Amino acid sequence: MPEQPQEPRRTPLSRDRVLRAAVAFADGSGIEALSMRRLAQELGVVPMALYKHVANKEELLDGMVEVVVAGIGGRAPGADWKSAVRGRILGARGALLAHTWAAQVIRSRTGPTPAVLAYLDSVIAMFRAGGFSLDLTHHVMHALGSRVLGFTEELFDDPASTAPQDERAQAAAYEEMARRYPHVTELARSVAHDRGSVIGPGCDDAFEFEFALDLLLGGFERLHEQGWKSTSQAA
Repeated sequence: MPEQPQEPRRTPLSRDRVLRAAVAFADGSGIEALSMRRLAQELGVVPMALYKHVANKEELLDGMVEVVVAGIGGRAPGADWKSAVRGRILGARGALLAHTWAAQVIRSRTGPTPAVLAYLDSVIAMFRAGGFSLDLTHHVMHALGSRVLGFTEELFDDPASTAPQDERAQAAAYEEMARRYPHVTELARSVAHDRGSVIGPGCDDAFEFEFALDLLLGGFERLHEQGWKSTSQAA
């Protein structure tokens, strides 16, 4: 009697497989579409099977952040502190550009995950290896803020995203804005924004991100050379 063809074995479910599938799903369909049920469908399992590996959606999101942040590159062995920090931060920005939902999820976390802590530790180590005091390093990290992880927090949405769609209404809105806020309008009309490279709403293209980062790094360098101390340390 001929042997019956065997069904191909399914790849065993694991925490790593669940997290990487969730990252791929969010990359393709958006973080808003992600649910435990949808993820289970993608993996071809029942939803309850996922709970053996992640307790709930919040733990799933934490794990997704871990996957993205653990994949940040930009290390340059032997580089001076400024080049090392710049490369690491731009590596983080590249990771968030590849996973455009990640900044939103990172902002929503109540505390840093182990991978985020390890990443921050690596950046702090670069400043310390460059001779920065603990005092200056502390204030440097505050000054970098979310930029250290490759994204910036915008105060307001891009006006273009909230303007009326009707051309006449849009023209009237701009005219009224120019009358009431002439300098804001003048500045807004003078620049072109690269909407394809924005992380989240707002104006944050590659040039602007690197421009601000280089200003900060240059300022840190001058303070370090001057032996700067905060008021509390100088007292």
